[in-house]
Amino acid sequence: MVTLFIPLETRPGESRIALDPGTVQTLGSKLGVKVRVQSGAGAAAGFRDAAFTDAGAEIVPDAASGCAGADLVASVAPPDLGGPGIAALGRGVVLITSVQPSVETELVAALEASGVTLLSTDLIPRISRAQSMDVLSSQATVAGYHAVLLAATALPRLFPLLMTAAGTIKPARVLVMGAGVAGLQAIATARRLGAVVEATDIREAAKTEVESLGARFVDTTGGQDREGEGGYARASTDDEISAQQAVLAEHVAGSDVVITTANVPGRKAPVLVTEDMVAAMRPGSVIVDMAVGSGGNCPLSVAGKSVTTEGGVTIIGEPNLPAQVPADASAMLGRNLLDLLKLLLDDEGALAPDWDDEILAGCCVTRQGQATT
Repeated sequence: MVTLFIPLETRPGESRIALDPGTVQTLGSKLGVKVRVQSGAGAAAGFRDAAFTDAGAEIVPDAASGCAGADLVASVAPPDLGGPGIAALGRGVVLITSVQPSVETELVAALEASGVTLLSTDLIPRISRAQSMDVLSSQATVAGYHAVLLAATALPRLFPLLMTAAGTIKPARVLVMGAGVAGLQAIATARRLGAVVEATDIREAAKTEVESLGARFVDTTGGQDREGEGGYARASTDDEISAQQAVLAEHVAGSDVVITTANVPGRKAPVLVTEDMVAAMRPGSVIVDMAVGSGGNCPLSVAGKSVTTEGGVTIIGEPNLPAQVPADASAMLGRNLLDLLKLLLDDEGALAPDWDDEILAGCCVTRQGQATT
């Protein structure tokens, strides 16, 4: 029988858990996987140890006992470099977690030296067959939704048009930069709250999606399509970014809320909202910088903090938005990982991954002490 261990997350602010009780029950009842859960691992997401016990899991006191004899370990974030988590991982164990190999090079080297097989959920190919395993998309959906709620809470105005006996209240104006999964969810959420929404993206294909959600598309590229591999936007040149900023300046100044989502995998986030743009915004306006974890789309953003400029603009720099909605974020993550785990097991429930499978090959970073990327 294959044994899977779910550890307590150790990164500050991480309240999610890799697999929720519902997914754990499916693993045991339908796939025959024995699941161990470290005590307290689901508490921050609202899942008590008893919920995992009821789902058929074994509760263990620490990472060492959980990893002992385990075939698989699934976590939201990887173990801390130099911490006890890496030492507890046995040689040959398969670790499924979120890692950017081009950025977290020391961590990857440590896992490689430990003989761990690392599958990065960040690298799951964006192909039709892998849609149900796309962790980045599921968590971006949560992030886009919550970003709008943070903005609505911080804005000293209401979002919808209201016609009352006390007068008419105009709707808030929201500008969403980037129409990927997070941006589209932000657009949809802002529209549901009654805001007038504009959106930008450097990929031509995004225009139709933006307009289908009732937002106005703002062309910042002069009709140039800058889509790169895997459906992501490619990195823009300095001249392209300058031209883009010139178009955006007017729209930023006229917005009550600006939500930025522009990330380029493995690179520093591009600056889209300059200090001059922020200075031109009305007092009370709000910026939610969803790219603050990779450098930020606004140079005034501070990771993990909400700051207010001298001009009265609030800039929210929350680097881990899904962790603020941990119950549903964990449930979605669990369903993603469940389908990925199915690729690692044969019909008898034994661990038998096909490393030539394009999904496993795409997300495998190290395998039994050897780098694969």
